[in-house]
Amino acid sequence: MGMGPAPRGGAEHGTAGVRRLGRRRFLGACAGLGLTSVAATACGATAPPRGPRPADVSHRPEAERDRTGTPDWRITSRGPAPAVAGYADRVSVTPGEECGLYVSTTASSFRVSAFRVGWYGGAQARLVWRSERIPGRVRPEPRFVPDTRTVRADWPRTLTFGTAGWPEGAYLLRLEADSGHQRYVPLIVRSTRGTGRTVLIHAPATWQAYNRWGGYSLYAGASGAYATRSLAVSFDRPYDADGAEKFRVYERAAVVLAERLGIPLAYTTGADVHRDPEVLRGAAAVVCLGHDEYWTSEQRRHVTAARDAGTNVVFLGANTCFRRVRLEQGEARPDRTVVCYKSAVRADPCYATRPALVTTDFRRAPAPDPESSLTGVLYEGNPTDAPYVVHAADHWLYEGTGVRPGDAFGHLVGVEYDRVTPGAPVPEPLEITAHSPLVCGGLRSHSDSAYYTAPSGAGVFATGTMRWVEALMAGTPDGGRDHGMDARTRAFVTRTTENVLRAFAEGSATRHRPAARPNVSEVYRSGV
Repeated sequence: MGMGPAPRGGAEHGTAGVRRLGRRRFLGACAGLGLTSVAATACGATAPPRGPRPADVSHRPEAERDRTGTPDWRITSRGPAPAVAGYADRVSVTPGEECGLYVSTTASSFRVSAFRVGWYGGAQARLVWRSERIPGRVRPEPRFVPDTRTVRADWPRTLTFGTAGWPEGAYLLRLEADSGHQRYVPLIVRSTRGTGRTVLIHAPATWQAYNRWGGYSLYAGASGAYATRSLAVSFDRPYDADGAEKFRVYERAAVVLAERLGIPLAYTTGADVHRDPEVLRGAAAVVCLGHDEYWTSEQRRHVTAARDAGTNVVFLGANTCFRRVRLEQGEARPDRTVVCYKSAVRADPCYATRPALVTTDFRRAPAPDPESSLTGVLYEGNPTDAPYVVHAADHWLYEGTGVRPGDAFGHLVGVEYDRVTPGAPVPEPLEITAHSPLVCGGLRSHSDSAYYTAPSGAGVFATGTMRWVEALMAGTPDGGRDHGMDARTRAFVTRTTENVLRAFAEGSATRHRPAARPNVSEVYRSGV
């Protein structure tokens, strides 16, 4: 998110101790160290719910669609901030990999339940694993790194768990204190191959950028002032609010919809694509979810290369690929720090020596590369609240919605928006499918949905509004901040999203759907 409207145009612990000490003595020893191992063969973790044994369950998400879900996955009581909070030692794991959790709680004990997000007949999640009760501890105050105003919890590890038998997907680890209070820790069980699949890219760098835990984010310091913001933020701390707010609001509903469709899916994160683009190789489509603002140069290069190899791309939000960041070393692991100097760009250590890695907006000096060359649209500003107005009602994206030119859907454009900005670099041919008048910061403008086709045959669709994924929940108990969007808007957004995901799952779009029909000069003939 920008600071107001943007200018126009512009050592893992194993299980041998269980055999030597015996289960009860081992638990006691773990508690004495403030450390518990809850791998399935260690501290007697609860077996998964009824169904096939983990060894018999495919890691592929398609096997999950019709399994029985667990409706009781939501948090019922957050309680005060110190009640319970935690973080994982990585943003993602591959199936079978171990993961460490770091937990602080005022309660005498807690447990962890791992819920995989999906369709599950409408339950929207399934309990995959649950720990035993684990002794609770209040952990020390966080560490503050003054040079970059970075907050790190740096707590001792509380427990380690294994993920053998866990299907690929997006997970909410729910910390459940015996006081009744709860928090989430998000975790992606990532895919290593995406050939022929639709790859969902989750956005932990953006989650972390907005995280105010410990008083600091990339937007504000403890005083609330932008000038005292962090210049680098750490994954080695809990997320604020319920622990997974950005995932729940901007990503979860799209995951549920994609799994309901039954198309072949793969899961990864921007941090993983940054390190290794292999999951994108041969993918049918890549989906960037509702708020994916912070990208590394490597992530952008890898997604662009996938598009140029024929992989379709969907941007289900706005303000995507707006900030260039670096991922740097944490206390114990690589890529645990998100660096973004923003307007303090000249203080970035890379400014004089490696301008292409300087952490500021992609469109700005010293190495300007506007995001529109990938997305087709350019972020313009916030906040706004406006109807989404259909322009190309006969586009295949809108099949089955019944829309006509000029049909409007209230409040769907906001709080941030993108547009096709005349003069900004965009791929051709590009077609504006929705053209929505709005006012932002007292200025009249438009938000655009846009579709373009690349020379590789790939199709690329950008919604141009950050509320798209939120609209999938509008008028439902999970709608939360649905901004006044109604069931009609939910039906329209749902069908349009289904259309694009189904079409893109078939492979390069121009082989199956009409190419984009250039209309930018027609739509913007007034220059506005």
